[in-house]
Amino acid sequence: MSVQPRTDEVNIDLTAPGETAPPSTGVGVLAGYMRDYATRVRGGETGSIPAVLGLLVLVIFFAIVHQGFLSAYNVEALIVQAAPIIVMAMGLVFVLLLGEIDLSAGTTGGMCAAIMAILLGRQHFSWPVSVVAGIVTEVVIGFATGWLRAKVGIPSFVITLATFLGFQGITLILIGGQGSIGVRNDVIIALEGLNSKFVPIWAGWALLVVIVVGYAMLKLHDSYARRRDGLPAVPTVATLAKTVAIAVLGAIFVYVMGLDRTLIHNAFFKNAARGMPWSVVMIALLFVGLNFVLGRTRYGRHVYAVGGNEEAARRGGIEVNKVRISVFVICSTLAALSGITAASELESVQSNAGAQNTLLLAVGAAVIGGTSLFGGRGRMIDAILGGLVVAVIQNGMSALISGANSAGWEWIVTGLVLLLAAGFDAVARRVGSTT
Repeated sequence: MSVQPRTDEVNIDLTAPGETAPPSTGVGVLAGYMRDYATRVRGGETGSIPAVLGLLVLVIFFAIVHQGFLSAYNVEALIVQAAPIIVMAMGLVFVLLLGEIDLSAGTTGGMCAAIMAILLGRQHFSWPVSVVAGIVTEVVIGFATGWLRAKVGIPSFVITLATFLGFQGITLILIGGQGSIGVRNDVIIALEGLNSKFVPIWAGWALLVVIVVGYAMLKLHDSYARRRDGLPAVPTVATLAKTVAIAVLGAIFVYVMGLDRTLIHNAFFKNAARGMPWSVVMIALLFVGLNFVLGRTRYGRHVYAVGGNEEAARRGGIEVNKVRISVFVICSTLAALSGITAASELESVQSNAGAQNTLLLAVGAAVIGGTSLFGGRGRMIDAILGGLVVAVIQNGMSALISGANSAGWEWIVTGLVLLLAAGFDAVARRVGSTT
């Protein structure tokens, strides 16, 4: 079968699929590796480069025009703002890999949050029961959506457009005329709430060490295994350079999150505001788990195969319908987690939860990060990078432009970035097909 997943470069890299290099190290080998990489980029295999460059340009621009953009308080606000988008985008990556779409991800997440809030606030259930009830509901919804698409043959656009409207109505009925339901549970609020406790500083540093050491060991093991089998592998010096880059960026982030934000914004916090939000830990765990599933399991290979060429995958013995149903289940489950994260941020669930720009931003995040709308190409890192790009645009534009038209300009810029990303994807795919 011609379509293969990105089995060797699926972590936090700027690499394209199928990245290889001569099985030795040294300056000459590294130079050859870089030449091969440049050749693949010119051939359309750009990986995460556009998203990383775009994020870098945006951060530099807003840091110049807005003095407090890189302050510890604003960095935390960026993370809190990006978290629900990133989580939902992670689920949408699975659906987009098959060339499908889930327009109802936003409203399903909102409905899950509404169910959780009702069980917590009105029925006085414990938070684990309330959260599980909402997530199980989303699993059932995802299975039904996937079944209608796979077995009945209704286009996913039509199915999820209908459920987008229906679930929006259900959420409105559940919440009723109150307009919102408060979320008062300390565990739920701790995920992102302003008045919550943050991850202890020592735990943030420990998490960074685990990520850096784990990444280095995994990559070095992969290179060793490939060389042992007589296959080309990424040079050790390149792996070490990427590891150092991750360590430096991570150390900067953990240090900034260790600063006390109460010195300037004491009115917004009841507890000492030091440490990263717990949503960072959740995203890290989701990234590691989902990245493993996509890049290092048979199921992940099947997802890429079906997205690349459905007929070839079917002839190769892959149960296409089961794969298609499963990606909608995954998408709905992560939409539920996204809805819970948003409820934690707002400390309430609104009657229009997930019905406004939530889905559009999440789809935009996945595409901006590098996931193809045509299927067969995408990684979990795309959701994180794209989500950060979207959050930076929103945060930076809100600080740069004030007044009644600020939201309008924010939407315009986000739309232009999404259009640019989609156009870049189309051009890269066309270039790749002709080389």
